[in-house]
Amino acid sequence: MTALPHRDPDEHDPNDARRLRDAFGAFATGVTVVTTRGPDGNRVGLTANSLTSVSLDPPLLLFCPARTASALPTVEASQRFAINVLAANQQAVADRFARRDVDRFAEATWEDWDGLPILTGALANFACTMFADHDGGDHRVIIGRVERLRMNAEHDPLLYFRGAYRRVHVPT
Repeated sequence: MTALPHRDPDEHDPNDARRLRDAFGAFATGVTVVTTRGPDGNRVGLTANSLTSVSLDPPLLLFCPARTASALPTVEASQRFAINVLAANQQAVADRFARRDVDRFAEATWEDWDGLPILTGALANFACTMFADHDGGDHRVIIGRVERLRMNAEHDPLLYFRGAYRRVHVPT
């Protein structure tokens, strides 16, 4: 009698989009708002939780917006963008930038860095120029060269884990 190969009950088909999304969601990420300005001067932005540092020399980071993101064409055309890393008290900003057909810049305080909209009170802000833009399946992989940054270590980050916003829990 031949033994059947052992099947791990926690193993799933990587082509099952729901299971893949759930598995990706097992990795806690920070939450950011990516912003830029179009040639017409209008501000655009989107919520992204795919921020990754790439290099210290030169200073590079990347984020991965969906190909369907309404702000993506403006980001690609402007060749400049800002990454605003959200603090735990900025969940409403993340929610607003994830919605369509609303003024995403309402109900938050913004300042201008050489034409880029920068969220006041964020944990960190990065002003970037486009370094590279790659195909990433149903997303784009956009690499930016950091030209300017600000960091505020006073607050905790807004996190995203298993499909929901979370906060850092540090036992006292």
